[in-house]
Amino acid sequence: MPGLSLTDVRSAAERISGIAHRTPVLTSRTLDERVGARVFLKAENLQRIGAFKFRGAYNAVSRLSSDQLRYGVAAYSSGNHAQAVALAARLAGTKAVILMPADAPPTKVAATRGYGAEVLTYDRYAQDRAALAEELASERGLTLIPPYEHYDVMAGQGTVALELIEETGPLDALLVPIGGGGLMAGCATAATALSPGIRMIGVEPDAGDDHARSLAKGERVEIDVPRTIADGQAIPTPGELTFAVNRRLVDSVELVADDEILAAMTFAFERLKIVLEPSGASALAALLAGRIPSLPERVGVVLSGGNVGLDRFLELLGDS
Repeated sequence: MPGLSLTDVRSAAERISGIAHRTPVLTSRTLDERVGARVFLKAENLQRIGAFKFRGAYNAVSRLSSDQLRYGVAAYSSGNHAQAVALAARLAGTKAVILMPADAPPTKVAATRGYGAEVLTYDRYAQDRAALAEELASERGLTLIPPYEHYDVMAGQGTVALELIEETGPLDALLVPIGGGGLMAGCATAATALSPGIRMIGVEPDAGDDHARSLAKGERVEIDVPRTIADGQAIPTPGELTFAVNRRLVDSVELVADDEILAAMTFAFERLKIVLEPSGASALAALLAGRIPSLPERVGVVLSGGNVGLDRFLELLGDS
């Protein structure tokens, strides 16, 4: 697959149909009045495994050959992709071996093991997870399913925007959290084709502004591994494949502080009656904090995940 197209996203939608949830689009009059726009929230916190990642993982695993499935798959992830690959592998009748950072949220590690995966840990601040995973896959004969540097993964993630716009009609802007860039690449591919003129706005924590810097420079920039409550967005550099898509289709990347993310998590809990993890709340945080210049009339927001344990949720919001 030489690139990524709307056809790829539509094909992914067919593969995951009946397997992944078609998540609801939420609205809130309180939110609309507060920000001065009509807002449509795509609730991927209600997706299987609690995040959008299942879409891309299942799409990729479902395309493997019988020989590849016989040996199994490998992945690396701070949590949500780990769970997604673990479940996708189980549904495909194969095994999964997942590399997770030693400081990954315990609930995400437990859930990954709960789906039947073998979990190995690494130091995210001192070791190269991609290199470790490639070595592991080579040694064991596993097929590596990376969290974003894979066209089938990106196509699967793009079904988020496909479903959203099918339900809402054309949008003026779409806010998408950015970690490695796979969700944005897939969503931007679908949204710009379905809703011409749409503004694609990425959101990342201000401690991890690698995409904002890269977009400004026109090439991938690497930073130190970010230290932020948004662990799913603690990425030091955009993916090579994802950035090739995003540099063409993304209009801007806005930054949010950790306290703004906490405020969005609180708003989601109190007003929307849903639980969001920090990364899952970052796009909503940008909207609530007024980070989007010249906010248009019809705005989509991806709530990318809700995988946060009760203890961590209370700890975070107790500090906010």
